[in-house]
Amino acid sequence: MKNSQGGFTLVEIAIVLVIIGLLLGGVLKGQELITQAKIRNVANDLNGMSAAVYGYQDRYKKFPGDDNDAAARWTNPATASGNGDGAVGAAGQATVISCVGVGPGAINENCHFWQHLRLAGFIGGDSASPLPPQNAAGGVLQAQNGALGLSALTICSTNLSGKIANAIDAQFDDGKPNTGAVRGTSNAAALNAAPTETNNSYVDDGSTVYVVCKTL
Repeated sequence: MKNSQGGFTLVEIAIVLVIIGLLLGGVLKGQELITQAKIRNVANDLNGMSAAVYGYQDRYKKFPGDDNDAAARWTNPATASGNGDGAVGAAGQATVISCVGVGPGAINENCHFWQHLRLAGFIGGDSASPLPPQNAAGGVLQAQNGALGLSALTICSTNLSGKIANAIDAQFDDGKPNTGAVRGTSNAAALNAAPTETNNSYVDDGSTVYVVCKTL
């Protein structure tokens, strides 16, 4: 009598393992491509902001958000003017700002920075809204007067993984969170202080997220 029980041959097992390896390789490659796309988008955001702000300055001779003629220049939709002191918001804003609920009469230069750029046609989006643009990592951009020991007008990008933050810093600067013209911190509540990172590198542990700031 023949044995009715069958099993996998070595060839069949090898084929299955090859298929599993190919599938895993495809997934990992896909994840890497997504991460690289996010890095490019975040970098383009920072480059684009520089071009937008310089264009606004060239046209109106003032910073967006700080423009004290903005309310008179644009009435539909309405906006708020800044105080014209040459800085966007207070020096060293302490944390990431929520612009939700900021209306056209509210003087909030950090939020109206974005609306002024939209009204002038330098960035896309709803020209009635002062909400900041989102970045490719699910965070937002923030404009402020200095951050993380940097001075002058600074653009910050939030919710970046260690890998993205390191790539952005290395692309524009030295790849270190606590030195140079690009700096990062894992403590978004302390943007008015020096970076909290002490190991001179970004940690890519799958959970730590960073705010990376760059002066224009």
